[in-house]
Amino acid sequence: MVTAVDAQREAVCALHAELVRYGLVVWTAGNVSGRVPGHDLFVVKPSGVSYDVLTPDSLVVCDLDGDLVDGPWAGGDLRPSSDTAAHAHVYRHMPHVGGVVHTHSTYASAWAAAGLPVPCALTAMADEFGGEIPLGPFARIGDDSIGRAVVATLDGHRSPAVILRNHGVFSIGRDAASAVKAAVMCEDVARTTHLATALGPVAPLPQDDVDALFDRYQNVYGQQPAHQDQGASA
Repeated sequence: MVTAVDAQREAVCALHAELVRYGLVVWTAGNVSGRVPGHDLFVVKPSGVSYDVLTPDSLVVCDLDGDLVDGPWAGGDLRPSSDTAAHAHVYRHMPHVGGVVHTHSTYASAWAAAGLPVPCALTAMADEFGGEIPLGPFARIGDDSIGRAVVATLDGHRSPAVILRNHGVFSIGRDAASAVKAAVMCEDVARTTHLATALGPVAPLPQDDVDALFDRYQNVYGQQPAHQDQGASA
C-alpha cells in the first residue's frame, strides 16, 4: 500500500502545478485529489498551503469518510483541504471516479455568479462534455453538502464538470489527470462562450450533432492501439 499511496501523492502533487500553469487558481485556493487504486483511500491537498511549496510528502491521505489516515502517509500535522468531505462524498457515491478537482477559475466562476449553465455551442464542448456544463445549487463549504450537490447534478449527465452556483467548478475523471483536463477545458469553453455572448445570442448545437461529436471524440479521436493481425508477418 505504501507504494500505491506514494505513487498517487507524486502524481497528484504534479497535477497541482497544472492548475497554476493554466491559470485556474490564485493564492492557495483550489485542490486536486486522487483515489489510491485498490484501496479505500485518497490523497488531497492540505488546507491553505501555497502551491509553490507543495510536495508529495505534504499531501494528506484520507479514507473515504474524509478522515485522516494514521501512518507515514498522513501528511504530518497538516490538515486536509476544507473541501475534503466533498471529495470523499464523490468517491463514496461515484465508484468510477478516480480524481476530483476544484477551482475558482475566472470565466467559469463568472457563469456561477450569474447562475447560468454554459450552453453547448462549441464542438469542443460537445467533444469533452457531451452537452452543456450544468449548473448545480449553492452549497456551503465545510461538510459534504458540496459533494452531494456535485453527485446529484452530474447524475445522468455526460459532463465531467459542474459549475456550482455562486462558487466555482468541480470536475471529475477516471483518474486525477482526467479531472484536471476537465477543469482546464471547462475554463476554456466558459471563456470563449462568455466572449460570444458579447456578439449576440449564443446558438447551441443540435442534439444529434452533439451526440455524434461526443461519440467521435470519446471513441475515435487520438491514437488507437495498433491493429495486429494474427499470423501476419512484420
